Amino acid sequence: MNRLDETAPQESRLRTVFRALRHRNFRYFYMGQTVSLTGTWMQRVAMGWLVYRLTESAFLLGLVGFTSQIPTLLLSPFAGVVADRFSRHRLTIITQALAMLQAFTLATLVFTDVVQVWHVIVLSGLLGVINAFDMPIRQSFMVEMIEDRRDLGNAIALNSSMVNAARLIGPSTAGLLIAAVGEGICFLINGLSYIAVIGSLMAMTIPPSKPKLRTTRVWHELREGLQYAGRFEPIRAILLMLALVGFAGMPYTVLLPVFARDILKGGPDTLGFLMGAAGIGALFGAVYLASRKSVFGLGKLIPIASAVFGLSLMIFSFSEMMVVSLALMFLTGLGQMIEMATSNTLLQTIVDDDKRGRIMSLYTIAIMGMAPIGSFIAGSLASSIGAPWTVFIGGSTCVIGSYFFARRLPILREKVLPVYRQRGIVPEIARGLQGATEPPAPGPYPQ
Repeated sequence: MNRLDETAPQESRLRTVFRALRHRNFRYFYMGQTVSLTGTWMQRVAMGWLVYRLTESAFLLGLVGFTSQIPTLLLSPFAGVVADRFSRHRLTIITQALAMLQAFTLATLVFTDVVQVWHVIVLSGLLGVINAFDMPIRQSFMVEMIEDRRDLGNAIALNSSMVNAARLIGPSTAGLLIAAVGEGICFLINGLSYIAVIGSLMAMTIPPSKPKLRTTRVWHELREGLQYAGRFEPIRAILLMLALVGFAGMPYTVLLPVFARDILKGGPDTLGFLMGAAGIGALFGAVYLASRKSVFGLGKLIPIASAVFGLSLMIFSFSEMMVVSLALMFLTGLGQMIEMATSNTLLQTIVDDDKRGRIMSLYTIAIMGMAPIGSFIAGSLASSIGAPWTVFIGGSTCVIGSYFFARRLPILREKVLPVYRQRGIVPEIARGLQGATEPPAPGPYPQ
């Protein structure tokens, strides 16, 4: 076999993994967000370490997590209505600019040595308000950057890989910088990183959106979106599974400073390495999803990934060895990312376009809005029974939830299949909820 024959399959696989980058607007978005999200992860590590350095309180770590995420629970439904009414492109530019101002304000307070815990709490709450609008708007904007809907699943997976590549680089870099010069530099770098994403958004060529004349009230559209999600069981089941993981599992991140310093006897660099290990696992999961050529068989990954996530947390909670903890953080990141990105892909293929913003706002609530309640409870519980048992309980809850979701998969398939037959969409999408092994029937791709 000649060299061309050997390299052709590799080139084909690369084209499959990165095929969504052939869309110009998504390519700009991908490059800008890669820079910006690295800064975002640096700020997350710096904020947690700053609070724990100032207070040495697990409760206040949970409180900061609560204030940064509770606006998502309260405001994301309204953000979904806004996303369905106005230009998602312009709204994304606005939210990114506001987040940049928040980061610069936090950097100024730290560099001038006047920062107090209440400053961090207030600014975390402000960022939570911004993110409550940004996430559903940005998620629903994704479909406008992809001209060929067949590449939508790949774009979502690449977006997840971008998030987790930043999650790999950002925390590790932040840990080293905090140990060397303090937390302020991380906030400054995050503020500067927003210039990249704002520039990429402004360089896009987005067709002018037609004015969306609405004669109904906001509350009516809110109720319409909730009823739409509640009446269709596949959407409801996916959102409930995401919410359970967000509530019980994701709060482990706010307790990582406790594990890094008190259990593993490390410093900010240890915290960065733990988060970086989770980022590596998530990146592996994202690349795996991006390499898939279709959504066929995706549904079975939701309970599998949720179980891997939960089991890893359960074992991690009592690990006192750095190597073991890093390996378990790898599996935690892998499971969490696959569960979230797979759910995102399936929701995006199921939902009607005119309700996309509202459903993605519910997706945001499920992964981010439930976390503040979980973070607050986790912080309080950790103060009473300790961080290890708190994380163990959260992980075991995710495992139980994955079992019940797996039992519903055949029923979910039966609910989805008639809908996609009516729309003329390839049946493999419906089979994807069940993870069937028979070959897909021929049919058109979704348009």
